[in-house]
Amino acid sequence: MVSTRSFRSFLPSAVRMLIHDGKRARSSSGKVGGHKPAQIVILHKFLADEFEKFCHANSGPLPLLYRSQPGEWKYVKITDNSDIGTDCPQYCRHELGHFTGNVADLLEYSNELEEMVTFYLGGSFSVEQMLLKAGVPLRHVEQNRTISMYKTSVPCREVGRFHCNMVVSMRPVPEGKLDAVAQATHPARDVHGAPVHMGHPGLIGINDLSRPDYGDPVEPHQGDIPVFWACGVTGVEAVQGCKPPLAFTHTPGGIFITDYKRDEFGPVPNTDPAETVQTFCISQNPLHYSVASAAAVQKIRTLECHIGADPGDRGIKALFIQDELLKASMCMSHAASVLITTGFPTHFNQDPPEETDGPPGAIAMAAMLQALKKQVAIVTDHRALEMNKKIIEDAVEQSILRTEVPLLSFQDDSQDSTLRFLCQDGNPQTPRYDHLVAIERAGRAADGNYYNMRKVNIEHLVDPIDTLFTTASTIPGVMTTGIGDGGNELGMGKVKEVVMKYMPHGDLVACNVGADFAITAGVSNWGGYAVACALYILNCCPIHDRYLRKAVGFPRHSEQDSWTSALPTVTKEEKLLEILVNYGIRSGKTGNLGMEVDGLPFYDTHSAMIQQLGKITLQPVALA
Repeated sequence: MVSTRSFRSFLPSAVRMLIHDGKRARSSSGKVGGHKPAQIVILHKFLADEFEKFCHANSGPLPLLYRSQPGEWKYVKITDNSDIGTDCPQYCRHELGHFTGNVADLLEYSNELEEMVTFYLGGSFSVEQMLLKAGVPLRHVEQNRTISMYKTSVPCREVGRFHCNMVVSMRPVPEGKLDAVAQATHPARDVHGAPVHMGHPGLIGINDLSRPDYGDPVEPHQGDIPVFWACGVTGVEAVQGCKPPLAFTHTPGGIFITDYKRDEFGPVPNTDPAETVQTFCISQNPLHYSVASAAAVQKIRTLECHIGADPGDRGIKALFIQDELLKASMCMSHAASVLITTGFPTHFNQDPPEETDGPPGAIAMAAMLQALKKQVAIVTDHRALEMNKKIIEDAVEQSILRTEVPLLSFQDDSQDSTLRFLCQDGNPQTPRYDHLVAIERAGRAADGNYYNMRKVNIEHLVDPIDTLFTTASTIPGVMTTGIGDGGNELGMGKVKEVVMKYMPHGDLVACNVGADFAITAGVSNWGGYAVACALYILNCCPIHDRYLRKAVGFPRHSEQDSWTSALPTVTKEEKLLEILVNYGIRSGKTGNLGMEVDGLPFYDTHSAMIQQLGKITLQPVALA
C-alpha cells in the first residue's frame, strides 16, 4: 500500500500506474498537488442525455468536463495513458438505486461497459492548492483524513429521472481568511468554484458536523468557520435516485487524476470589481455569511452615501453606521418572507394622524420583494387598517404594486400572542417571517411612551408592534431592520446612545427598541427606496445570485426585466404621494396637505433623490 502523503511526489501517470498495479490508497484527496482531478459517473447510454442535462442544470456540484462515447475507456484530451476501468483508487457499484459494494476495478464488467457512458466531472481537490497558496490551512490534510462530505436540504434542479439534494464538502476556515477563500476559488468554476455556504450548517440541513455522510469528521480550530463547497458526490446521490439497473461512480474521496495542472486549465483570479468576491457576516444567530462582487458592494455603498444627505439639517450624520444598508439588504435577499411595518401618527390633532414619510418607502420595498418572488406582508395600527387597505388597492390600480400586499394588525393581548403572530403554532422553530423591517414607525422610548420630535406623547395612537421586534430578537434566524431619520423610530434603538447625545430632545424621544440593522437616511422614504435598489443590485450580481442558488439551477437573469420595473421611479412615487394626499395624509414637519415629505417638496428634492438612486442602480459596472 502506498501511503496517502507519499502520492504527492508522483506524476499523475505514475499514480495511475500504481493504482492500476493494485498499490491503492484509501483516498486520493490531496495527492498530486495542482493536477486536475475528475470524479466519475458511469451509466447506461440510454440515461446519458438526461444525466448530461442534469449536470448542466446543476453545474456547481456537477461541472461536466467530458462525456465519453459508449465503450470509450480513455479520456485522451487530458491524459496520455489511462484506463477508466482500472485507474480510480476504487469504484462504487450501484444496482437499482442501491450501493452494492466497492470494487477494485471494472475488468469483469467489460461487456457491460461497451453499452455505458463515462462522465468526467470536475473535482474540488485541485482547488486546495489555491487555498494553500492563499495561506488557508487545510485541516483535513493536517489531520490526514478524507474530507468531510454531507447531504443537504438543498434540492438540485430535477431533469427527467435524475433528482436529488446536493452534497457538499466542508473545510474549516479561519474567519479572517473567508475573503481569500472565496476569491481564490471563485474563478475555478470547472472544479466547483466558490463556496455555496459559509456559517451554520443547519441552514443547509446539516444537523451534526461530527457525523459526515461521506468521508471523515474533521476537527476545526478555534475561530474556524465551516465553509461548504458543492461536491461531485452529488452525482452518486443522483444515480441512486434514478435507480438504474447498473451504474458505477468514484468512491467519495477517491478520484481520477489527470495530467493537466490546474493553472494550465482554467482562469486565474483577477481584480475586475465584477469578479472580486467580498464576504460579509449577516447574522450571528445562527452564524451566516453572504457574498457579493466588489462592484455590487460599491454601488450599494454609494446608495448609502446618497441617502445620508441631510437637507433638513437634523444632524443625522451622527447616527450613520457603514454597511447597514448592505447587510440588511443581503439579509433580506436570503429571506423567503418579510414583514414590513410603518406608520408614524405625528399629527395627533388631525384625522388621519399619519405623515407622508414611511408608506412610500414601505411600498417601494414591498414592490421589489414581490418581484423577487418573496412573501411580503405589512403590519400596521388597527385604527389605520382600512385606510391602508385602500392605499394598497390604489397602488395596485396605478401599477405601483404588482399585486396587493396582505395587511395585518397586532394586539399584544396575551402572554404568547407575539409568538403566535410571528411563528406557526407559536413555535420558534417555525417562524412565519425571516425578516422584520420597520420604516418611519413610531418607536417605544425608555419610559414606555411614543414621542414625536416635538416631545408630544402619541402612545394612544400606536399599537405595540415594537413587541414583535423584541421577540424576534430571541428567535434564531429571524432578523430585523429599522429605517429612520431622527432616532425616535422603531429599530433605531441600536444607535440610542448617539441619539440621546446628538439629536434634539434625544434623551426623551430616543427609541429604546433596537434592530439588527439600523439604516439612517435624510428622509426615511429614501432608506426604503435604497433597500429596493440594493436588492435589485444584489440579485443582478452573478456572484450573489450563485450563492443564493447554492450553485444549483440556472441564473435568474431572465427575471431582470420584472425587477427593473419594480424599482422606484419619479412617476410611481409621484402617483403614490398623490394617493396619500387624497386620503388626507400630511407632510411630517409642516403638516401641509400637499406634494411634500418632511417639509421638503417632491419636486425637486425627492424627485432628484429618486432619479439619483436609479442612476446609481442601473449604471454599468466600471472595469478595473
